Amino acid sequence: MQCYQNFINNSFIQPESDVSFSVVDPATGQPRAQVSAATTAEALSAVEAATAAQKGWAALPACERAQYLHKLAEALQARSSQIGAALADESGKSLSDAMAEAGYAAEITRYHAEWARRIEGEVIPSDNPQENLLLMREAIGVVVCLIPFNFPVYTLLRKIAPALITGNTVVVRPSNNTPCSAFEIAHAVLDAGLPAGVVNILTMSHAVAETVCTHPKVGMITLTGSVGAGRKVLEYSQVNIARSSLELGGKTPAIIEPDAKLVQAANDIVASALSHCGQLCTSVERVYVQDSVYEDFVRLLKERFSVRQYGNRARHPNYMGPLVNATTRLNIQQMVERAVDDGAVLETGGFIPQGPGFFYPPTLLTQCRQEMEIVQEEIFGPVLCVLKYSTAEEALLLANDHQFGLASVLYTENYRTAMRFANHIEAGELYVNRTPADPYQGYHAGWKRSGLGGDDGKHGMLEFTQTRLVVLKY
Repeated sequence: MQCYQNFINNSFIQPESDVSFSVVDPATGQPRAQVSAATTAEALSAVEAATAAQKGWAALPACERAQYLHKLAEALQARSSQIGAALADESGKSLSDAMAEAGYAAEITRYHAEWARRIEGEVIPSDNPQENLLLMREAIGVVVCLIPFNFPVYTLLRKIAPALITGNTVVVRPSNNTPCSAFEIAHAVLDAGLPAGVVNILTMSHAVAETVCTHPKVGMITLTGSVGAGRKVLEYSQVNIARSSLELGGKTPAIIEPDAKLVQAANDIVASALSHCGQLCTSVERVYVQDSVYEDFVRLLKERFSVRQYGNRARHPNYMGPLVNATTRLNIQQMVERAVDDGAVLETGGFIPQGPGFFYPPTLLTQCRQEMEIVQEEIFGPVLCVLKYSTAEEALLLANDHQFGLASVLYTENYRTAMRFANHIEAGELYVNRTPADPYQGYHAGWKRSGLGGDDGKHGMLEFTQTRLVVLKY
């Protein structure tokens, strides 16, 4: 069994204690690796290493930091087999999908490296003669990056690449469900020759993570995770008034207008709802279908849900893979049962399969109502709820009548309808005639309980900076 050690100050350290996490393959339910759990002293040493490295790293010209990021991207690509193998074992993804994720991580690293000569301040006119106002952008300092289990390779680089190009150093806590790929990335950090202390990667308990997040030398905490995890980060950030950037839960609505290309929409939505067993914050979870096309569209969805196979992707790469663990699967099953008890119609799925692994079948629920728990709460699994509406105005009201506001989807051929939704949807993203895919150059940011701040693009990069105003009289 593979054993991994924490990565601090460019070294894989011998653990101070014998406490470790067992990493389970969700496709088999069997342990595949052991990962050392950082002690409080080890975690504090990581913060100190990042602090010691930060000023020297920030003092480098941004174009030199970019050279390191380009080398890191090359190292990620070169190590995609090792990273992908670790990710496939810990996540239940196919090897090809896991290796592709390493490739996407390399690409977003290259993207942020290109910001080196574009981290710009401002010259602002003063009210006083012979005076200039200079607004400068600077690094924040040490950034704690809290990484989720669902896309742990891509999200890790999505966080650290903009942090590094802007002059920050990082302490990374990968999910305890999927930490092995993060330590394979640490090898790429060494291959790229990044200075010691710039990137530190540790697995840790919640108590140790709290110690790190509330450390007075931590200037920012960035999280992709649940609303509950976001609330904890806000508590941590209050201690030292650290900045927080939170990409939290979602409940993506898809609106199907009567002029939509129904087959295309059905194909896209099924792919979105079932990708990685529905474990995406932007996965379509609720579909609003106009009355006149409701029956036809439900039939298209049911046909596709009924034939979608699931199982171990190590043997069947085209199947839908497992959920992250048994607890998650049980919670989803209980949510589906409550929905059926409340009047939803179970069209497909809705049961816990026999056998090893944490699989759950594609589950389609129709005749749902807006007030149902299954429509209001994030599922984070392969479950799709379908509701009916009459007018586009009603669909917009239903889509907006929600605690979440991350992504949204609209299928229509009418530009007036598209513009109405573009101007009034209460979400950080609207995808017209396609499902979410988070372009590198966009800005992935949620409204309402879906988060604070965001990732990607110029604005995601600037999340990792703070400003200094210089009032210059001459």
